[in-house]
Amino acid sequence: MKVLHIITGLGIGGAEQQLRLLLRELPTDSAVITLTNPGAVAEGIVADGVPVTDLDMAGNRDFGALPRLATLVRQGQYDLVHTHLYRACLYGRFAARLAGVRTIVATEHSLGAVQIEGRPLSTGVRALYLAGERLGTATVAVSTTVARRLERWGVRRDRIHVVPNGIEVGRFAFDETARRAARGRLGLPRNAFVVGAVGRLAAGKRFDTLVRAVADLPGAHLLLIGDGPEQGRLRRLAEKRGAAGRILFHGACQDPPPLPRASGMTSGSPDEPSGGRPGGSSGGTDLPALLAAMDVFVSTSPDEAFGLAVVEALAAGLPVLHVTCPALQDLPAEAAPGARRISGSVPELTAELRQFQDMSLRAFQETGPRRLPVPAAARHYDISHSAEQLMAVYEKAVHGPAPTREAS
Repeated sequence: MKVLHIITGLGIGGAEQQLRLLLRELPTDSAVITLTNPGAVAEGIVADGVPVTDLDMAGNRDFGALPRLATLVRQGQYDLVHTHLYRACLYGRFAARLAGVRTIVATEHSLGAVQIEGRPLSTGVRALYLAGERLGTATVAVSTTVARRLERWGVRRDRIHVVPNGIEVGRFAFDETARRAARGRLGLPRNAFVVGAVGRLAAGKRFDTLVRAVADLPGAHLLLIGDGPEQGRLRRLAEKRGAAGRILFHGACQDPPPLPRASGMTSGSPDEPSGGRPGGSSGGTDLPALLAAMDVFVSTSPDEAFGLAVVEALAAGLPVLHVTCPALQDLPAEAAPGARRISGSVPELTAELRQFQDMSLRAFQETGPRRLPVPAAARHYDISHSAEQLMAVYEKAVHGPAPTREAS
C-alpha cells in the first residue's frame, strides 16, 4: 500500500515523533510532506529511510500552497493520504480530493477539553474542523477520551477509530550506567533527588507549579526536558524563588535515534542535521538516559489528549504524579500502580515530592536507586500494537470491511 503522510510541521513534538515511530512499524510504502518547519524530526525520518518533502508554506492563509500540495499528491499516485495536526488535516484533505484520492485518514493528536494544539475551542475552529472532517474517510483518535470529545463535537461515531499512541517499551528499560553517565553530563550529583518532567514549555502545561514546588524542597533538583515560549518566565521564576542552581532546562530531546540507513530530503530541506548528530538529542543524551537520571516524574498539565510522556516514564520504572492522563484513565487503575493522580496545587505537589525525596534518599543509602517493574499500562501501549491497529484502519478504508464468514 502506498501511503502519503501530510503533517503541519516536523519540529520536535509528540505528534511529530509519534509519526516517526509509526513509520518504522507500518508495512507500507510511505512518504511524508511537511507543510512547514522541516526540523529535527524530519531529519530523523529521512535518516530512517523515508523521504520528506517540505512544502514551505508561508502561513495559515497561504492558499497558493493548496494547488502545490495537490500536484504532489497527484504525482505520487497514492492509495491513501493520512493527515496529522489541524492545519495539515484541512489542507491535506482538500488537496487529496483535488488530486483524485478518495481514501483519506486523519489522526486527531491534540484535541483537549478546552483547546486544540493550543487554540481555544471556538465555534469557528470547530466549524472549520468539521467541514474538513467530512471530506475524509476515517478519523483516528489517539485515546478513548479524544474519541468521546470528537463525538461531542459532531463527528459521526462510525467514522472514529481509536488507535492509541505508542512507545518502544524496551528502549526505556532502566540502565544504572546510563543514569550515572547522564547525571555526570548534566552536572547532577550522584545521590541527588531529581524530579523530572517532559513537554513543551507552554503556559498550558503549568510547569510553573512544578518549579515552585521543587523550589520549596531544599536539596531537590528539577530536570525539565523541552523548549517553548515559557522558558524565560520559568527561569526568572526559579531565580526569584532562589532555586536557579537546582533547576536544569535541558531543551527538547528527539527520540528515537535513527535507523542504520539513509535517504534524501527534497524541496530545500537540509541534508545534514544540525550539529552533525542525525536524529540525536540535545546534549548527546537520549530520552531513556534522561529518564534514568530522574527519581520521580511529574506531569502538571491539566488538559491532555493522551499523556505520552507519562507512559514513557512508567516504562522507565519511574513513579509518576499526574494531573490528567487519558492514556491511564482509559485503563484499569491496577494497570499503572506506580502512577497517582493529583490536583496540581503547589502545596499538594510539594508534600507529595517531599515523601518521594525522603524515600529516595533512604533507598540510595541502602541499595542505590530503585525502579518499579514495568507496568501493564506501558506494555499495552507498545508501538507495534498501535501500528497493527492503524493498518487495520487503512485496510478497511481502502478495501472496505472484511467479509464475514458464513457458518457452515
